Amino acid sequence: MILFRVILLFFIFISPLKANSIYNLIKIPNLEIYEINTKNKLKYFYASSSFRLGVEKNIICSNPDKKTLNEKYEIINKNLNKYSTNFLKKINLKYIVMCENLSISGIGTAGIPDNIMKTLIIDIKFDKNYFERVIHHEVFHIINDSHKKLFNENDWIRFNNKNFKYSECSTCTKKLRLDTYKETDGFLTEYSQSTVSEDMAEVFSHLMFKANKINTDDPILKKKENFIKTNILKIDNTFKF
Repeated sequence: MILFRVILLFFIFISPLKANSIYNLIKIPNLEIYEINTKNKLKYFYASSSFRLGVEKNIICSNPDKKTLNEKYEIINKNLNKYSTNFLKKINLKYIVMCENLSISGIGTAGIPDNIMKTLIIDIKFDKNYFERVIHHEVFHIINDSHKKLFNENDWIRFNNKNFKYSECSTCTKKLRLDTYKETDGFLTEYSQSTVSEDMAEVFSHLMFKANKINTDDPILKKKENFIKTNILKIDNTFKF
């Protein structure tokens, strides 16, 4: 009987203990472990119930259904396996959080990167047409935030035609489409034209997602591609695109 009580208490307290441990790591509530034994040592968590984040609790994401979670984990893991343990350590990425219907102040978003907490939140219900490419897009934001000096925005702006101007922020514009242009003219997507950091992230994501090759006949895009490759290799000279 005593042994039975000990076992019962173990099962009662093990889940809250895991949840509290995860919260202490990355300050996101209502998470459970999905997979922590991965090739490149990334730790995957999922929302067991909806959570809110931020000072104003304006970041919201809900728990995914098990079938979608299992399917999307395979896709996310396949894409993130392109990054070595060593590279992930250099860019401060260690934890992946999977949830659904991710939004900031009511605006839907594919992901939220946080290099300080070494965490990337991914909306696994994001548009399947762009889902894989968007994973790399969000990874770039982690890279950029961790190595700002390498990705100088003024240098990037000089690649564009002189009469072009970016928006002040990615939510200050209606340029949100992610489909790849056939005629690029310096930009891969409409969203590339929102801000410098989004333009960089779009170039990087196209380089990493082989289904979308960059038009090397476009002289502006060629400069942007070389800029991204050169500076990524400064972080890790063994990096493979």
